[in-house]
Amino acid sequence: MKKFRIEYDSIGEKEIPVQAYYGVQTLRAYENFKISGKKTHKEMIRAIVQIKKAAALTNCTAGVLDKKIADAITQACDEILSGEFNKDFIVDAIQGGAGTSLNMNANEVIANRAIELLGGEKGDYTIVHPNDHVNCGQSTNDAYPSAGKIAAIRMLKKAISSLESFRKALLEKSVAFKDVIKMGRTQLQDAVPVSFGQSFRAYASAVARDVVRFEKAIDVLSVLNMGGTAIGTGINADAYYLKNVVPTLSQVTGLQLTQAEDLIDATQNLDCFVYVSGIVKACATTLSKIANDLRLMSSGPRTGFAEVNLPPKQNGSSIMPGKINPVIPEVVNQIAFRIMGNDVTITHVAEAGQLELNAFEPIAFYSLFESLEILNNGINTFRKECIEGLTVNAEVCEEEVERSIGIVTALCPQLGYSKAAEIAKRALKEKRNVREILAEENYFDEQSLKELLNPQKMI
Repeated sequence: MKKFRIEYDSIGEKEIPVQAYYGVQTLRAYENFKISGKKTHKEMIRAIVQIKKAAALTNCTAGVLDKKIADAITQACDEILSGEFNKDFIVDAIQGGAGTSLNMNANEVIANRAIELLGGEKGDYTIVHPNDHVNCGQSTNDAYPSAGKIAAIRMLKKAISSLESFRKALLEKSVAFKDVIKMGRTQLQDAVPVSFGQSFRAYASAVARDVVRFEKAIDVLSVLNMGGTAIGTGINADAYYLKNVVPTLSQVTGLQLTQAEDLIDATQNLDCFVYVSGIVKACATTLSKIANDLRLMSSGPRTGFAEVNLPPKQNGSSIMPGKINPVIPEVVNQIAFRIMGNDVTITHVAEAGQLELNAFEPIAFYSLFESLEILNNGINTFRKECIEGLTVNAEVCEEEVERSIGIVTALCPQLGYSKAAEIAKRALKEKRNVREILAEENYFDEQSLKELLNPQKMI
């Protein structure tokens, strides 16, 4: 039984496994780029196959592509989108050639399946050709970045949903803890009282801004250079196709996509990815800051702040019995660090582009997709495994507020700053609370002092 078929490209001939739907260009890329050990992200494959489907439909309507061939290409695309032939997308996610390897992987798999649907044998490109038919009206230089944008849009939508759930969980905690007052701190020093309700509502407000920014990022990514082909001039693209491929792609994807006004600009400049990566980094920074706060407030349980209790998830030490670590906030911190690193990579990618094309899009998409993937997973983990089960130590917080010298701030309008500072210094030196000294010195009567030092009024 024949094990291989022979295919040819500009370099020469090559044996291809007879059952493979990929072809010679895909196999060369597979052999050339053993880099990350990770295949192209599933959302990227989904997007580029939808681009091929939209192109076939548009070219058919334009009269550029024979209907029989267009129908076979469309059916092949639908089969891939339903989950078939995933094993034939074999190229590494990090690759040279500005994404040509993935584009040709898609072209070859679609072409060979279309050939079968038309009664031929895989590799007989006289029936359906990867370049002439599947890639008709396209270049890697518009199909690949457009696929990357579509994939990122879908991942951003997932992240928005996760952020909304996370924000809701924070708001629920703000309501549950609205009457618990803790000592606020600035620069880690005692400041003035604040309620846990206010603290968690502030976290929720920050997350709400991230949602707004993510929605804006989707708008930015929805502008495609499809139709620009090689460098944005639209060479080899039919006039009807050029005008209608993006609207058709919108129908195929179910997304609101538009064509860039300046296709040359949209082909060579990747500043939009720097912008989006910055937004993702900002969100990761917000989450990491919340994680930092929770690690501090949960420190102890006997010798730290001990203001909140994080859900215990696993043993914290192989040598110290009973130790429980804040592992969920810690993993959120690490996610943020990784996303910050990916942002640096994406920034370098955009800067390093030369003349009419940026050759480094594969590592930009690899980095952006990783950031969005781990961010989304991190948001859900943070919510489910930490925020939802978090509790506060009301008694500890009440004692801290009472012991703090920070509450003397509330007396500045009555005593003046200098006198209030004098009382604070004395309380600190004598290891007494402010209330005792004020009562002893008869600065206020008992009722007035009770009202002035009521933490609820301070917040």
